[in-house]
Amino acid sequence: MVGAYAQAVENHSLPRTAAFFDLDKTVIAKSSTLTFSKSFYQGGLINRRAVLRTAYAQFVFLAGGADHDQMERMREYLSSLCRGWNVRQVKEIVAETLHDLIDPIIYDEAASLIEEHHTAGRDVVIVSTSGAEVVEPIGELLGADRVVATRMVVGDDGCFTGEVEYYAYGPTKAEAIRELAESEGYDLARCYAYSDSVTDLPMLQTVGHPHAVNPDRPLRREALARGWPILDFHHPVRLKQRLSAPPRPALVAAAAIGAAAATAGLVWYASRRRLAAT
Repeated sequence: MVGAYAQAVENHSLPRTAAFFDLDKTVIAKSSTLTFSKSFYQGGLINRRAVLRTAYAQFVFLAGGADHDQMERMREYLSSLCRGWNVRQVKEIVAETLHDLIDPIIYDEAASLIEEHHTAGRDVVIVSTSGAEVVEPIGELLGADRVVATRMVVGDDGCFTGEVEYYAYGPTKAEAIRELAESEGYDLARCYAYSDSVTDLPMLQTVGHPHAVNPDRPLRREALARGWPILDFHHPVRLKQRLSAPPRPALVAAAAIGAAAATAGLVWYASRRRLAAT
């Protein structure tokens, strides 16, 4: 099943290649930032009204994605909402609740695809509009090699000022990918990218192997017109469950070969000892 998602995956040593993943609704089933709203409320960072508003925003996001204007309104709202938050406290809340909130909503198909790209020798890069304080721990959980995320300005008091230092959105994502390609030596023509939103069209156009994942309607139209693969991810699963799942056929075969080699080695060693004894 996994092979269907990574078409023509090959392992080349040079030049280097990478797979770039949007995060929300591509790798995980919800908005990464909005998912932590209840935890931020319990930590005293937001009030009940803000929780309800973010819950509504999550519903809108899941129902039909978010176009450019909606993303801009969400950015302005979240920027004003986090003004005055202590960055250290935010990181602590995310670290404490990461596995409970994010682990259950990781798409099994996305996790398998990440594994395949790593096996093929590619770097995996998460490119997300959400804040770095949220995206970086998620990237670590997923085993990503690098993360590109929005960064907020932090004042001398260690709190967010409400201003945006770097906004990872739209054309900015494509620029970040090109900069990474230059610094890391990626051959973009042989790189892969995955996203659910038409706002990531510039990112998808940057690589040679773009994929639409759970695409919104505008991106689905673009993908069909351009002949891009369209992937449907529907099965969130905990990473722990994946690790405890029955071995895949390829792994079983590898284990069998290893066991056969070990057995042959023992037989050879035993015969040598018998010859030496005689």
